[in-house]
Amino acid sequence: MVDVGKIRKIYFIGIGGIGMSALARYFRFHGKEVSGYDRSETVLTRQLAAEGIAVHYDDNVEQAPRDADLVVYTPAIPGDHKELSFYRQNSYLLLKRSDVLGAITESSFNICVAGTHGKTTVSAMTAHILRHSGYGCNAFLGGISVNYNSNFWSDRRNVCVVEADEYDRSFLKLTPDIAVITAMDPDHLDIYGTAEQVEQAFIEFSGKVKTGGVVLSKYGLKRDRDLLAARRLTYHLADGNADIYAENIRMAAGGYVFDVQRKEGWLLRNLVLHMGGMHNVENAAAAVAVACELGIGEERIKNAIEAFRGVRRRFEYVLNIPASAGTRGLVFIDDYAHHPEELRALISGARGLFPGLSCTVIFQPHLYSRTRDFAEGFAKSLDLADQVILLPLYPARERPMEGVTSRLILDKMHGRNKWMMDKKETLNWIKREPVEMLITAGAGDIDGLVKPIMEILAKKN
Repeated sequence: MVDVGKIRKIYFIGIGGIGMSALARYFRFHGKEVSGYDRSETVLTRQLAAEGIAVHYDDNVEQAPRDADLVVYTPAIPGDHKELSFYRQNSYLLLKRSDVLGAITESSFNICVAGTHGKTTVSAMTAHILRHSGYGCNAFLGGISVNYNSNFWSDRRNVCVVEADEYDRSFLKLTPDIAVITAMDPDHLDIYGTAEQVEQAFIEFSGKVKTGGVVLSKYGLKRDRDLLAARRLTYHLADGNADIYAENIRMAAGGYVFDVQRKEGWLLRNLVLHMGGMHNVENAAAAVAVACELGIGEERIKNAIEAFRGVRRRFEYVLNIPASAGTRGLVFIDDYAHHPEELRALISGARGLFPGLSCTVIFQPHLYSRTRDFAEGFAKSLDLADQVILLPLYPARERPMEGVTSRLILDKMHGRNKWMMDKKETLNWIKREPVEMLITAGAGDIDGLVKPIMEILAKKN
């Protein structure tokens, strides 16, 4: 294992990735010289540059530093990448992001949050509770915390909250003291091959928990009895068979008020969450359970939950204009949802909060393999909306697959109000048509539509 404390100069290939940028910020915080490459400029790469991290956007060996002590890359980088090939051919110290994160957290107390969905919100909520309460932690998140406008922060306390990514089996490099498992639904079948192999990886992750540690898993997981930790707890939205669950849930101003109960244990009453989606009440129950395991006081937990402002692109309210005389109101929600179950939770959660509003969803499928594997599931979830616009598929790291486009989903949908449009056509549609509740969803570059859509809707309203 590399001694990261002795590293002086680090270069990141794919620095704009959410996990990579958190590591870049970690090294920059600790006084290292950090630079990187990414294929395109984004809001995040501009933020890194403003923080003193040099970023370039051409795959150009001439711009790759020759004196790097460590080169960090992600498995999403193609094998023919020129800079990556240069470092390999010249025997530089070259590590995957997961190896570096494993090295950083080797000697810390680690709260590792895993799951095919929900992990970003649970890890951000948990890290926020620890920070807001004064307990303190280092945070490596897979999303941008709205409260702190960052996916990383540091603290003197040797405790890390880590989003444990299952892609490429990265989370198996971690050593949790507390492991949270939110879901084990099939995903990344291009890596794992079968749903059973996805589940087996999570079981293996549970076995990484240190002696005396605990696994907190969602109640009802398909293979929860196979999880390996000696000490286990379960949580759920509202099922009293779980060890920890929410109850007395009430909707309030686009969010919720609720209690969290541990059977034969503690009870926290009237927590206030300013975030939509019933699945986020369940996520909060998991974060509260972790905080209670750490001995954080009830009032500090409650104050932290009420102060939590969410994660960028996780049920994020872009606009929430209440109804008034003569109008039905206007809601615009943006979300990272890119799996059928995430879409289902997103759309049903929004409809539950705003039952009187017509729901329009703009969805950008992510990856050819995921679209091929889950087209029917995507169609079923999208049928929960009144109107659906499908953008062209975002390929990310993948090359085209014959017959796999957004139409594969469209043709399986039963709803009548469904269309395929490019981004320009979508903006023109928004200008023409009335919208009451609009949801943009996807893990590609659909977030680039959020600002222009917001400006159109604000002007129309």
